[in-house]
This record gives sequence, structure tokens and C-alpha cells, in this order.
Amino acid sequence: MGTTSRNAPILPSVIRKAAEALEGRVLRTPLVYSSTFSRLCGAKVYLKLENLQETGSFKLRGATWKIMSNLHRIGPEGVVAASAGNHAQGVALAASRAKLPSTVIMPEWASISKQEATRNYGAEVIIEGQSLSDAIRKAGQLVERGKTLIHPFDDPDVMAGQGTIGLEILEELPEPDLVVVPVGGGGLIGGIACACRSVRPETRVVGVQTQACPSAYRSLESGRVVSVEAQKSLADGITVKQVGALPFAVMKEWVDEIVLVEEDAIAAAVLMLLERKKLLAEGAGAVPLAALMSCSFEVPKGGTVVLVISGGNMDSPLLGRVLRKGLFRNGRIMRVSVCLDDIPGSLAGLLGVIARARANVLHIYHNRGARDLPVSMSMVEFELETRGPEHSEEIGAQLKAGGYRIEWQPFVESCR
Repeated sequence: MGTTSRNAPILPSVIRKAAEALEGRVLRTPLVYSSTFSRLCGAKVYLKLENLQETGSFKLRGATWKIMSNLHRIGPEGVVAASAGNHAQGVALAASRAKLPSTVIMPEWASISKQEATRNYGAEVIIEGQSLSDAIRKAGQLVERGKTLIHPFDDPDVMAGQGTIGLEILEELPEPDLVVVPVGGGGLIGGIACACRSVRPETRVVGVQTQACPSAYRSLESGRVVSVEAQKSLADGITVKQVGALPFAVMKEWVDEIVLVEEDAIAAAVLMLLERKKLLAEGAGAVPLAALMSCSFEVPKGGTVVLVISGGNMDSPLLGRVLRKGLFRNGRIMRVSVCLDDIPGSLAGLLGVIARARANVLHIYHNRGARDLPVSMSMVEFELETRGPEHSEEIGAQLKAGGYRIEWQPFVESCR
């Protein structure tokens, strides 16, 4: 491997050592070509499928290497971590395999399914506080009692473990032009950037965050680590208010840019991965595709692009809401309001137009009491399943041609 800066928090040689140690202990996840996404963006697009990793995310890599490389320092009290999901499960499984006790502090809002998954991997789960900060403070108390902290991102061993993903990419695809990585605390992109750029400096590395929590974006903009206010996001796995100091040092040197994506784009990306590739990705895992489809960064025409799909742990209730939002984003669900004369047969005539347009009625609401609506009129609100934006336009045109007054604002996909 190549050389790196004297100030870099992790060395490429350590990532190589981690890769050798992790062989057979974590899955070597597939790197798959997508003809659909390649055609849409004019480049050769590959997906690195960490959503297929054991525990459902890349976090197992860093946790396993951290424990393996520090076994001589870890006492009988074992390890402790603070996490709401993926890191919790990664630490629990890594500790169980090393025959170490583990304790994971999870905030009260952590999903029940992730709590149970963490317990099933062997950890003692303690529910503490309303925020991840509360959970981290509790973990700190347990460190004082002899447990070893496994930090989710601001740790050189954890970053080196995550960097093994970069080595796997280069071994299968020696000359990628661009690698796109989700960014939360920065451990994943820090490790991948170090691994890729030390071997192939020409490879661009782009990070993706949400508009709801742009901590790395604001930090690089300011030239220092800053904390941001976080809003609710579909990509809860990367909703980290402040990036780690060590990952930030790598990002400043080797990450070309951080871009932001909106919630609708994330939902659409989850839907596209599920429909086009039969892959379930959580919101955080889908943000690289969301950024690609939103034209958030420059794509080398005819070049080779790798999207790191970092995880697939999404709760079933949330999945239903995300898919619905994605269908709206992609123009597959159309909402339209139609003013009708409130007389027998008028609704049947309207439904006939919709049927001839080959749309499927999902929901219908007949409103006679709308404000500013004449007493002789009624408002009918439809939710229609369509084939896409062009079909929605056709439906709207046929309704207007039939003399109906409609209210409808079609979704228009465009590059910002």
C-alpha cells in the first residue's frame, strides 16, 4: 500500500492488517454492477452491499477489529458501547465471538426490534435517557468501573476496521473513479478514504449526509469540527450532530466533498433499491443512491462509480412509510382533487374517466363541506396508483379534457 500523511490518524498498513485478521470473521460483501443505475447516470455504477453483512451493517467490521486488536487490554468486565442500533449489534456480536461480556446503552427511543436484536447477539442492554448523549454518559460511568469503551466512530481501530471495505472494493475493481459513502460520525468514510486514496490517489471520495443533520458538511465548510442541530430523518443511522475529531482529520485531507440530500430523495432511493435490485437498505444506506439520482455531485461520464450501501436495518413499520413516500417522489402515486356537480351519476362518470386512463384508485374521500365550495358542488379527493410521472400527466390531461376542474401539482424530477 502507499504512504500517507504524518498527521493521519490511521495508517494504511493497519487497515491491511485488519483486513487479514477479519478474513473469515466478517463477510466479504458483494460488489455488484447495476445496469439500471448505470444507464440513468451515464457511468458504470457498482453497489458495495454492506447491508448483507452480518448484523445488517458495516459496523461489525470496526467493532471486531477493535476488540481483536485490544484483547490484551480488555479486562474481565468486558466492553461497553452506546448506540441506538447498528453499532450496538456489531459490538454485541463481536464481543460474543471473543467470549467477552458486553453492555450496550440504548436511548429510550431506540426501536424495540433493535433492542431485541442486540440482546439476541449476547449483550446486556440498558435503556438510558432521551438522547444518545445520555447513553454515552452512562457508558462513561461503566468505563470508570472497568469496562472498555468501543466508540462508534472516533477511534483509529474502529476506522481501520471500516476501511477494510475500501480494500475489498479495490481488490475487485482496481481503478474506481468515484466512491460515494454515507457520513454520520465519519468513521466509515474516514477508513474507506484512507484505504482507497493511499492506493489510488486519483479516486475521488464523496460523502453524503442529510439536509436534516449536515454536521460533516458544516465542519468542512468551517474548517473545524462543529455541532449542528439535528432534525428527524429517514436516515437515522447517520443523524450524528458532531463528527469525530479523528475522522474529520481524514476528511479534510482525502474526502473531495460532502453533499446533502433531502428526505424525499432518500425515500425514493430506498424504493429504487428494493424494486430494481431487490435489496433492502435503511435510509442511511440509501443516501449514496439518493445523491446520485439527485445529481448532487459530478459523475464522470463513462467512469466507474461505487456506492457504499452501508446497512439494511429498517424497522417494518417505518419501511411501509418510507416506501409510500418513495412512491410519491417517483410519481407512482398521484393525489388529485376534483370539483363535481353534486348530482347522481357525477362520481360514476369521473371514475369512468379514471378507469379509461388505466389508473388504480387507492383512496377516495368525498367532501361536501369544504370551505368556499358552493352548496351545489362537492370535492372528491383521490389517491391514484400510476405507472409514473408521464402517466400522471396523461391522467391529468384526460380529466381536464373531460371538463373537470382539478387541483394537482405533479412531481417533477430535476437536477438541482
